Amino acid sequence: MSGFEGFSDEQLIERMQSGEKGIAEYLIDKYKGLVRRKARAVFLVGGETDDLIQEGMIGLFKALQDYDPDREASFQTFARLCVDRQLYTAVRSAQRQKHMPLNGYVSLSEDEQVLFASEETEPESYLIARESQESMTRRVREALSPLENQVLTDYLMGMPNEAIAADIGRPLKSVENALHRIRVKIRKEIKNSEEQNL
Repeated sequence: MSGFEGFSDEQLIERMQSGEKGIAEYLIDKYKGLVRRKARAVFLVGGETDDLIQEGMIGLFKALQDYDPDREASFQTFARLCVDRQLYTAVRSAQRQKHMPLNGYVSLSEDEQVLFASEETEPESYLIARESQESMTRRVREALSPLENQVLTDYLMGMPNEAIAADIGRPLKSVENALHRIRVKIRKEIKNSEEQNL
């Protein structure tokens, strides 16, 4: 127990900005699961999982540095946005270096709010980007079989492939094949979305 559990994130950040020690480490530890889930979702589109987790942690650190408690947004919302941006930028940069442009990514976790292909912070742009992301998520989920949806849900919860296989009662190879099909379908939906926006 760190003694910080009874306080809101916003209260803790105000205390951190006043010079109190140990709060940054507590919040980073609190939100590292969020970073891992987002990194795993982005990995499905492109990138190496470990590299993406590092990028996500950079985004979380930036959120701690830049958050203004006087803003209307909660720290959790701001942290999600910073992690999303960092992951999006990392994937886009990596794909550009490979001469394979990727103009967006999508989170498929049903309880996550992620910007899709947007770095805007204006409320109108945020809402448009969120609608695009929700539309993409819906189309991908509809394109997946029930088995693939279950595999994806377990995967985004951070379960290793072996645990997913045990959870769904299928061989490990079935899980690996399902993840491959999921990646193909996600890329197809992103490509279709990009073609529609041309």
